[in-house]
Amino acid sequence: MIPADATFDGTIPFAPHFTDAAGFRMHYVDEGPGTGEPVLCLHGEPSWGYLFRHLVPVLERTHRVLVPDHMGFGKSETPQGRSYWLQDHIDNLERFVLALDLSQITLVMHDFGGPVGMGLAARQPQRIRRIISANGPPPFGQLDLVERLTANAQAAPWFRWIARAHAEGVLRSVLGQLGFNILSTLKLNGFENNAIITEAWLSAYAAPFSDPAECLGAIGWAEGFALGAHRFEQPGPTALELIRKKPALAIWGEADRTLQAEHFLPLFSELFPLAPVERLAGVGHYCFEDAPGVIASLICNFIRRS
Repeated sequence: MIPADATFDGTIPFAPHFTDAAGFRMHYVDEGPGTGEPVLCLHGEPSWGYLFRHLVPVLERTHRVLVPDHMGFGKSETPQGRSYWLQDHIDNLERFVLALDLSQITLVMHDFGGPVGMGLAARQPQRIRRIISANGPPPFGQLDLVERLTANAQAAPWFRWIARAHAEGVLRSVLGQLGFNILSTLKLNGFENNAIITEAWLSAYAAPFSDPAECLGAIGWAEGFALGAHRFEQPGPTALELIRKKPALAIWGEADRTLQAEHFLPLFSELFPLAPVERLAGVGHYCFEDAPGVIASLICNFIRRS
């Protein structure tokens, strides 16, 4: 686990906060006015709240910005003996939101933060104000969800590697060394701007995975796909009706090799047929790394308009 006061040469200077609401020491950033509408930023694999370091200073001027690290990621604890499936992360996030009594939430979701955030929306739709999907799929009971997941998994290098590594029995051993192979893993998933690679950047993304015991979060997310262990939350009729009416925005880096636009943007448009979709040419899976200024501007303008 990263030391609570680690700032990685000042690149993520936000004060650490912790809660035990989900049964482990969960870290989160909490910036901006406490009375402002909360913007809840949800990361994916194998990143952490560091991904949103450029977005927080922009939004905190007017909003309360919360960035939790999922169990087994970032500065959060990696408890041994727990499972790290999608449904566990949804449980954890719901407990986090209830403990802080958050309402009127703007969800900003990246990668598996999409399924986690939409799981929260299915359980607590009355607490959601807006939905922003940034290279993060929004599964919400769509009839062709499994078909699209399967098609994407057959095309994406990351998911093809997961299937092969699991079949060969090396998935756990390879991802158990994530602190050493973090750059190749991030590059396989996809970012296009190599200028972002600095010693501080590499250290920030490698630090949560210092030994195999600290890699359970990353292992669990990948292994869950190989085993079919992840369970997408199914919204009830009331949740579906409420969420469909929310203002929504999709931002998608078109160079994403892991979650390809052709497979996942239709999920968003089916749920929110009138919502804007911003497609960013030359931007990869880690869109907040490739185009932080553009994305911050899109999110701020969308929040202001809605």
